[in-house]
Amino acid sequence: MPKLPVVSGKEAVRALERAGFVFRRQTGAHMILRHPKTKVTVPVPVHAGRDLKPGTLRAILRDADLTIEEFRRLLK
Repeated sequence: MPKLPVVSGKEAVRALERAGFVFRRQTGAHMILRHPKTKVTVPVPVHAGRDLKPGTLRAILRDADLTIEEFRRLLK
């Protein structure tokens, strides 16, 4: 199983935007992104200076229907 990357919320948002997700709104420290075709909505916590916890990132990838490898490619 590939290793989960260590990323901030902002980096995760940028990668999801490359995957086709669009910023919809922000509620507090959570950015809400939605994919226009699949209608999948993914909340991403964006806390200043903090990386996402592994379980949180796994939940984001599961919600977005992305594998770890696909996500890693989107980070570049």
